[in-house]
Amino acid sequence: MSEFSRKPLIHGRGAASNPGNRFEKTEYAVSEWDDPADPSRDTVFLRDTTRSIITYNESPDVGFDASINPYRGCEHGCIYCFARPNHEYLGFSAGLDFESRILVKEDAPELLRKELLSPKWEPQPIAISGVTDAFQPIERRLGLTRRCLEVLVEFLNPAVIITKNELVTRDIDLLSTLARNRGVVVYISVTTLDGTLAGELEPRASQPARRLAAIEALSSAGIPTGVLVAPVIPGLTDHEMPAIIVAAAKSGAVTAGYVPLRLPYGLAPMFEEWLEHHAPLQKEKVLGRIREIRGGKLNDPNFKSRMRAEGPYADHMRQFFEVSCRKAGMKSEKPSLTAEFFRRPGPAQLGLF
Repeated sequence: MSEFSRKPLIHGRGAASNPGNRFEKTEYAVSEWDDPADPSRDTVFLRDTTRSIITYNESPDVGFDASINPYRGCEHGCIYCFARPNHEYLGFSAGLDFESRILVKEDAPELLRKELLSPKWEPQPIAISGVTDAFQPIERRLGLTRRCLEVLVEFLNPAVIITKNELVTRDIDLLSTLARNRGVVVYISVTTLDGTLAGELEPRASQPARRLAAIEALSSAGIPTGVLVAPVIPGLTDHEMPAIIVAAAKSGAVTAGYVPLRLPYGLAPMFEEWLEHHAPLQKEKVLGRIREIRGGKLNDPNFKSRMRAEGPYADHMRQFFEVSCRKAGMKSEKPSLTAEFFRRPGPAQLGLF
């Protein structure tokens, strides 16, 4: 029996444990007062008092320069999420803490309006959910992402949205306004069409059928919508790429993209733990395939290769994607956006007079 198989699964969570923070010298250990029969935990929402909201990206392999997100951490609980290690910078674990200790930027809409009003802001597309999902479950109650979208509509500043949650359809009214000004594209991320597997990989994200329904609803409203096959897990979900692209095309998607699985920092042992619990017979095959596309390791941090992977199997995945897109009549180029309609509201609109 491996060390992973001794840890109990936690219903509704992607991670099964809370590994130590790589920046901390101490970590929490199970004590005699813990009840081993009840390892679950409620989600805790903490106030994030950050004084800025637009984050600027310096990575050369990410397709945007500016992004916003009202939340840090994500209750979707996707076991593969490359943002998990970011939680360690906050003093939390990349495991259960990432999906159960969510930081909320309550002032996000006001901060966004202030930064867009600044003459220092150079109008450009802003990515939403470039890291954690801005349409995660708590957004249904707090509505911070919607209020940020209202600000973007006020300024007609373009946006690129990536999400796994059908909640994005709630904001079709706002997204339609941006779309009429060539100011938005929405990517719905689909990892698998298998509802059971999706429930294990990404336990609190919308089910695949609901994501396809979201693509249809957005497309029917005239909003440019694409599918992001991400992450592609070699040996586990890569064979689904054609079916996902065909299903998305039938739902109205006009563009597609894909990203091979990335396992930075402590994410690799967490994903191994997940495989031990949920796909033990495929574990060695999956890990072997990952090493094939990551230079013999489980992660490749190189900016030139981390987003596309390298090696013969990575080339096979790339060709598989391109052929699948051609057969489905799907473009791999994203719709072009423009900031030419950007406007700063005058004093009257801001309520100063």
